[in-house]
Order: sequence, then structure tokens, then C-alpha cells
Amino acid sequence: MVLMINGSPHKDGCTFSALTEIQNTLKKEGVESVIFHIGSRPVQGCTGCYQCRRVGACVFEDELYVKLVEKVQRCEALIIGAPVYYASIPGSLCAILDRLFFSAGKHLARKPAAGIVNCRRGGASAAFDRLNKYFTINQMPVVTSQYWNSIHGASVDDQKQDLEGLQTMRVLGRNLAYTLRALAAAKHANIPLPAPEERIWTNFIR
Repeated sequence: MVLMINGSPHKDGCTFSALTEIQNTLKKEGVESVIFHIGSRPVQGCTGCYQCRRVGACVFEDELYVKLVEKVQRCEALIIGAPVYYASIPGSLCAILDRLFFSAGKHLARKPAAGIVNCRRGGASAAFDRLNKYFTINQMPVVTSQYWNSIHGASVDDQKQDLEGLQTMRVLGRNLAYTLRALAAAKHANIPLPAPEERIWTNFIR
């Protein structure tokens, strides 16, 4: 199952529409997916208390966090969708992703991932880069498309006119389906995952 996070405050807006384009493609490829909306309420951010290292979960056990952890534990791949706010992703999405990846990243490690962004005009590349940093720091294979995973439109009707953007979403869906099949074949062939090393932590100022 592919977990698709709708990181927009608008449940049925442009981000949802773009994710739906991918979802429809995945369905044609025989891959199950679910779209999870983070909602429009304020979201608690990470306070750097490090208690999750001690208890194994974020101490702010709000409903959004608990539901997301349950879903990432079961998913095989992750797609995060976001609108562009000031050339980045919304603060509420940053807040929950910081907590999720810091406290529960072990449930996502090595799972394929991709970020997609919708914007009216500019800022898509910066927002897209922001999402990718979550994946690359967590050993998650980043699935690509034919272009940066961005689509344009101030409304869903506008977005339907971005034919290249819609195609980019569909190509991403097919590439993700292929990646999941390749990983399943590797598992069936008993190809082991890379051997882990003991983590080394260094500080630049001593």
C-alpha cells in the first residue's frame, strides 16, 4: 500500500487533485494507495526535547501523529504532496513531518518515496527540495519522474490545463509501481539489504 499524504489545509484542492492523478495511475498498475489529509488545524511542532529517543514515540501524542505513525508502519511507499507557501511547504506539514521522521523514521527507512508540489506560479523547486531532504536523510530511495514533481494551478480547473504537470504525475505513478515490483522481486530472490554500519555522530564545534 502506498501512503499519500495531502499536506494542504484544503482537503479537495490542487494538492489532492495532483495526488489523485497519481492514485489513478497506481490503480491501473495494480497498486493500492490511500490519501491521508493532515487537516487544517494547528499542528504541534518538534521542540527538540529528545524524549522520543527514550520512550520510542513523540511525547505529543496528538491524533494526527498517532494516525500517521500507524499508517507509515503499514505502508510500502510514501508520497507527500504539498502546496507552495512562500517557496516552501506549509508550516503545519513541516511540523508533523519533523516529528514523524525524527521519532518514527525507522518505520520509513528504505521505503520508496517521492514528494510532489503544486504552485500558482513559482517556488516549486524550493518546496520540492524541502520534501526530498526528509527522504534522503532517512535512507529512502527517491522515485523520480520525467521532470521535477511539480504541477501548476491556482485552482483545480487551472491545474487541468497543465498537461505536462499532469503527465509528470502519471509518470511518477508508473515509476513508483515499477520500483515496488523490483523490490518485491529482489525480496523473492533473497537479495539482502545493504549491511548497516554503526552510526557515527560528530559535532563541528567541540
